[in-house]
Amino acid sequence: MSQQGPIIVVSGGLSTALSAALKDAKLFSVIDTDWPEAACAVEELQPAAVVVSGAADLRFATLASQIGRLSPYVPLIVIDPPTSLPANALPLALVDGSLERLSARLRAALRIRALHAAVLRRIGDDAAALRALTETDPIQDASVLLVGRAGHFPGLSVALGERIGVVGAFSIEAAAKHLNTRDLDGIVLGEGFSARVVDAFLTMLAEDARFRVLPVLLTGAGGNVAGDLPNLEPISGALDRIAANSLPLIRQHAFAARLSRILRAIDARGLLDARTGLLTPQAFAHDFARAIAQARSGGGLSVARFSFRRDDERARLDAARIISRLMRPTDFGTLERDGSIVVAFSDADLRSAHMIARRLCSVMKHTLHGTREQQAEPDVSAATLLPTDSPTSILARLGEARRAAS
Repeated sequence: MSQQGPIIVVSGGLSTALSAALKDAKLFSVIDTDWPEAACAVEELQPAAVVVSGAADLRFATLASQIGRLSPYVPLIVIDPPTSLPANALPLALVDGSLERLSARLRAALRIRALHAAVLRRIGDDAAALRALTETDPIQDASVLLVGRAGHFPGLSVALGERIGVVGAFSIEAAAKHLNTRDLDGIVLGEGFSARVVDAFLTMLAEDARFRVLPVLLTGAGGNVAGDLPNLEPISGALDRIAANSLPLIRQHAFAARLSRILRAIDARGLLDARTGLLTPQAFAHDFARAIAQARSGGGLSVARFSFRRDDERARLDAARIISRLMRPTDFGTLERDGSIVVAFSDADLRSAHMIARRLCSVMKHTLHGTREQQAEPDVSAATLLPTDSPTSILARLGEARRAAS
């Protein structure tokens, strides 16, 4: 893998072993340094990645902040972190003293660095894409699947829920269902399952390319950590520490997902909203007018509006991403400026539109921190194309249906 820079190893006593592990994995070039020289080495060498041992050093927080300001993304991996980590520091716990997992973790992180570099090359003067890249912390987009049914599950749900969106599952079967319907940025696997069940679940994740790079945080007993999941990490301790040290890996995945959305928007020449994966309002208006013209020559067209009672930007964006993933290939939608989501259903009458919208809503019930609060669920209105309709009139009728329903 071309990494465009060296890997800096900041040692706290593991320098020889760390360097040997990286060189055995053919990740060159590797440069050793110590804590007094670490900041200067990062500034002068502009590394592709930094691996740290001995993060208890008082200079670690300053070094992490320095690395976090670099662009493109520079992974910072911390061996056996003794305390809660900064936002950009990825934990790597040694299991039986082995560094075997280091190269896989580093390769996965370097692929995200390469993706970030590709976005920066292609973004040019695209103001919308640049705003989507830098406007918010990626953790604000993140959702994590918390799986467990005993022990500290309730407390961990609260600790994580204060920081990111949480989808809860009490069984492995429910977890697999969420994985197939949601865009998730990590899995936190708690207590309540046997080692055999945990190993089977991890094997399923490793065998599916969609989930192989997902962060998987093991907080309970069991599970083969030396598997084929590069971002599998055992984390123990107080609930706040588990939550804090889970966030960097989850944030990294959310950042990679954001980069992928931005690349798709660039490839679509500005027709897609980089935040949601749906069409921009202008592109939707153009395609909607064309769909109406085509529907007049045969086939139906219906439209639905999903409106949220709570003024929650996160819920709207998460819902828009769910719709962009689950809607049929022939359908298209947009996130409107008032925060509602409008979706056009090709070849669908009003009954079919209601049925599709209900299916989408059944997934969106868990949008906001995995709760079933009524105010977190969207209100849905639908309308179907009449012979006399224009794009303006059918959308106006859709708005009237929404007001009547409320």
